[in-house]
Amino acid sequence: MRFSFTGILHIEKLLFCVGAYGVSPGFWLFLHIDFFKPDMGKNKLKKFKEMEEIDLVFQYPWAALQDKEFPLRGKWHEEFFHNDNPIVLELGCGKGEYTVGLAEAHPEANYIGIDIKGARMWSGACKARDKGLTNVAFLRTDIELLPSFFAPGEVSEIWITFPDPQMKKTRKRLTSTRFMDLYRKVTADNARINLKTDSPFLYTYTREMVRLNALKTEADTDDLYTTHAGDPILNIRTYYEQQWLDRGLTIKYLAFLLDRDTLLQEPEIEIERDTYRSFSRGYIQMPQMMSNDLQQK
Repeated sequence: MRFSFTGILHIEKLLFCVGAYGVSPGFWLFLHIDFFKPDMGKNKLKKFKEMEEIDLVFQYPWAALQDKEFPLRGKWHEEFFHNDNPIVLELGCGKGEYTVGLAEAHPEANYIGIDIKGARMWSGACKARDKGLTNVAFLRTDIELLPSFFAPGEVSEIWITFPDPQMKKTRKRLTSTRFMDLYRKVTADNARINLKTDSPFLYTYTREMVRLNALKTEADTDDLYTTHAGDPILNIRTYYEQQWLDRGLTIKYLAFLLDRDTLLQEPEIEIERDTYRSFSRGYIQMPQMMSNDLQQK
């Protein structure tokens, strides 16, 4: 039996939790049976190979862009989608559920899911291929490289679904002014930016960023499934989103328009940090259970 490098990293996190919280029911929620699957690495390699053969998937790390320019930059409409419909991006698309769900619900628009992790993206790419969707693509790359893949004004809308709130690193926060300026390099004027998050910290921060810079708010709720229960688009639920909901967390939603001219200011306010976190998108900590464990010690 052998372990993957990823498995070893997760075991290190498990050992950290043993030291912090002791062995308890809350701790065992972190345990994932894949740690002990000897074929886990082979399964990932198989997915990567299959991804290379799916026509709607483009895999372009930074190194690949050093040799040649991405061929579809500025040409997505003519050479891939073969229409003039709006292009909508989902950043950090994970398994691609939202990208595929949006594409099915809105055939009059084109959707591109972007993520750096191919093993997750494989699921959505296969689903889009098997469903015969022609208004979907997946791009495996770093979000910071967006201008290498899209020409100015080529993107009409952006979805940011359940990103890491990056509570300690504003520069890495996908709704920071730094990233807004990055999005401006590829979006049309007054492009709609949509944020779905479980994080009170990220929701509060983004609202303040929008307010401070007088960006036009299109939608704002701290309990999406109460205020927009019948909305077929907002009610598309990803695998990880459902995990948050099952743990009693409310989903926040904020939509606003990003113009090209406003000189954006970064908010300078103290925001209470989330009292829970996920060590990775797949290993969820249950705050209530962990709190109970601490009280029992």
